[in-house]
Amino acid sequence: AECDLMMQNNVRFLQIGRRRPLPQRVLDELDRIVRVTEGNTGLKLVLALNYGSRTEIADAAAAIARDVQEGRLEPDQVNEDLFHRYLYTASLPDPDLLIRTAGEMRVSNYLLWQISYAELWVTERCWPEFRVEHLHDAIRGFASRDRRFGGLRNE
Repeated sequence: AECDLMMQNNVRFLQIGRRRPLPQRVLDELDRIVRVTEGNTGLKLVLALNYGSRTEIADAAAAIARDVQEGRLEPDQVNEDLFHRYLYTASLPDPDLLIRTAGEMRVSNYLLWQISYAELWVTERCWPEFRVEHLHDAIRGFASRDRRFGGLRNE
């Protein structure tokens, strides 16, 4: 039913996180939905399943080390752009806005590399009560900010 809804709305489904401990029947279903929706060009729905950002960064570092060890990569080639290509989210743009619900003032091991320049919006609302009007508030707040991406303010 959800897959049909994604197809009707041109949604592409992706999954990030470690696959190893997940049951094969779960992996088969995830892979099926990814495959069925891979041609969709609209919104991307990303399920973070068995995901932790520290694990993602460690997995990327290990993969880079293997490629260096096996001669596919030179250590001097490692930079931010190359590192990004080893992350679970390599095919996705970095988020511009991170909405944190329940008044939490922490990012909770979520997309730590990717949210380096994201704007944070904290709301006291818990996720089940977060509605479209709250999303609009967050977007209006985001739109009013001066984004500098680590640079100095232009004056």
